Parts: sequence; structure tokens; C-alpha cells
Amino acid sequence: MGAHLIVGLDVDTRGEAEAVVEALGETVSLYKIGYQLFYGGDGLALGKALIAAGKQVFFDLKLLDIDNTVEKGVAAVAGTGAAMLTVHAYPKAMKAAVRGAEGSGLTVLGVTVLTSMDDADVAEAGYGRDAAGLVMLRAAQARDIGVGGVVASAHEAEMVRGIVGERLAIVTPGIRPSGSAAGDQKRVMTPREAIAAGASHLVVARPIVAASDPAAAARAILDEMSGGTRLA
Repeated sequence: MGAHLIVGLDVDTRGEAEAVVEALGETVSLYKIGYQLFYGGDGLALGKALIAAGKQVFFDLKLLDIDNTVEKGVAAVAGTGAAMLTVHAYPKAMKAAVRGAEGSGLTVLGVTVLTSMDDADVAEAGYGRDAAGLVMLRAAQARDIGVGGVVASAHEAEMVRGIVGERLAIVTPGIRPSGSAAGDQKRVMTPREAIAAGASHLVVARPIVAASDPAAAARAILDEMSGGTRLA
């Protein structure tokens, strides 16, 4: 299974995002647009423009609502031509999302446990499982419901791959190149480690968008990814 680099456009404005995309040129083809840019920086319009320009767009919106609202929201995102969309990995939300994406090229991703959460955070949220146990449950539910993939920490990628098989995407945030700071993430890994563990897509934001030379930073990460056993 080949692996893909997703650059997270975690910036405030459309202009900043377009500058990153221009700097990256042909080095990167898949971009993530999350809350920060989507709501504050005209991210929906930017996403449509990127799609029209031949790029792939991942809308990281983590939808969770009543079934009809999720289904209609996913159908609307599918209509943009987006490649990926996140929903929280609750069974009813995932089932509604699958209905909304039916017939499109949109890959629905179920978010298992945020990479900023550890066992203490999961317990505080009221779950009777540790983080790994909750990821296992959500991954099995995602597999059975038929979404296109899951979002999980790279630390759980090997376990998740054993649950979902080779067909589903495993998208891993919290990726930090060797020697970089973890920031606000608690469960992080290097690109090489994540690929070796079974991840199919790596999300990298700050180490690329904040770099003085984003293209060079992206190429270095791609080189590091190529050292993972799944790409060897």
C-alpha cells in the first residue's frame, strides 16, 4: 500500500493558505482544510478552487449531529468533489455519512480518538475504556459500517490495521518529523514510524506550513516516509 502526505492548511486566511499551496507547487497534491480556515478564512471556497485546479481536498469537519443533518451535510460536501471528509466515529453518524456519500468519490473517515487525548482525557470524558480500547471499538464499527477509513494516532495504526484490513485508509495526525516538537499532540510519531506501523495517509501541518521553505520541508518528509517498510 502506497502512502500519501496530506498538508494541513492550518492558517487563518485564504491568502496565507494560497501562499503555502503556491510554495509547495507540484510537491503536494492533497490538502486538509479544518475549522480554522474553513470558518475563518473562506475555506470552503478555497477548497472548491483547489479542486478545480486539480488538487485533492480533505475537509476535516468532524461532523456529529442527528442522522438527517449528517447525511445532508455529507452529501453537500460530496457535491464539491472533495476527496475526504471526517465524521466522529459514532455508529449512527458513520451510517448516515455513508448514505450521504453514496455514489460519489468522497472517502468518509471516522475519527476514533483525537491525538491530543490520552487515557486520562478519555476517562474524564466518561468512557469506560482506555484510549486504545476506544480506538479498537470505533475501528471495528467503522469497518463493519463500511466507511472509507479511520483517523487514529500512529501509535494505534498497527492495531487498527489488524482490525480494518488493507482496504480502509488509516489517516494519522500528530506526525512530527524527526527532531521536531510535539506541540499540543500527546501521541505523536515520525513519518517513517507511522508508515511502518500501517498508516496510509500522514497529516502534517506546522512543520511544513511554518517552514521557511515549505517545499523543502515537504520533500524531506516524503523522503522520510519512503524509509517506512510499507514503501520499501
